[in-house]
Amino acid sequence: MAAALRQAAKALEAVSDTPRLDAELLMTHALGMNRQDLLLQLPKLDVPDGFSALLERRKAHEPVAHIVGEREFWSLPFQVSSDVLIPRPDSEILIETAVQWGAGHRPNMILDLGTGSGALLLAALSEFPEARGVGMDASAPALAMAHNNADRLELSDRARFLLQDWTAANWTQSLGGPFDLILANPPYVSTKAKLSREVTDYEPHAALFAGAEGMDDYHIIIPALDALLAENGAALLEIGFDQAEPVTKLAEKHRYAVECKQDLGGNDRLLILRRAPA
Repeated sequence: MAAALRQAAKALEAVSDTPRLDAELLMTHALGMNRQDLLLQLPKLDVPDGFSALLERRKAHEPVAHIVGEREFWSLPFQVSSDVLIPRPDSEILIETAVQWGAGHRPNMILDLGTGSGALLLAALSEFPEARGVGMDASAPALAMAHNNADRLELSDRARFLLQDWTAANWTQSLGGPFDLILANPPYVSTKAKLSREVTDYEPHAALFAGAEGMDDYHIIIPALDALLAENGAALLEIGFDQAEPVTKLAEKHRYAVECKQDLGGNDRLLILRRAPA
């Protein structure tokens, strides 16, 4: 088994920045056990028949999360598939900031725009047990995944999911509100950007790309906040590393006070929008 993991990690060096971890996660999936048990029982285990097929999928750049069908986010397990973006650690800054903000402004109603797997909404609901939330997405398969995750995390009684496209007329009317906390990780990648095969070949392009400047969806979401955000609420918007200035200018044009926060890598990652004083 140890030799098989070494060989697998070597084979994955060309496609992954974490080849050993990938090999271990694929092996645990094939064995139906967790990674800790794999490492503890390594000398006693035999390589399962299905491991080589999983390894070939990873060598073809398929994300590990898709192969195993799950990704952890905010210490919660989320089912994922090619219908939704894989939750990224960088996005946890939205929940971290929501918790900090919520210490003084306990939210009753939370909105997640473009909910995908439901990761942001459900992580927030796990932190605010009195709150209820709405997750909106234009993709029916994505909403089915979000429903499944809400059921698995026993949060279905406080989460409502709506099939809605924010490019449609009057799209805010079906959402209800106002919302004390709005979370959004919208598409913000330029159509000119060059991404890895792991992303372009396997993740939904509608959740990634937002025009030549990556700004198309901010031009829809930010004006709509006027109809959605409670008077003393906050909207937390994830941004690309080079988008703080243009998105801030757009938000200020619509009379929002803006604060920018950086991710663990020191990149601009999050804008906090609040209604500016009159």
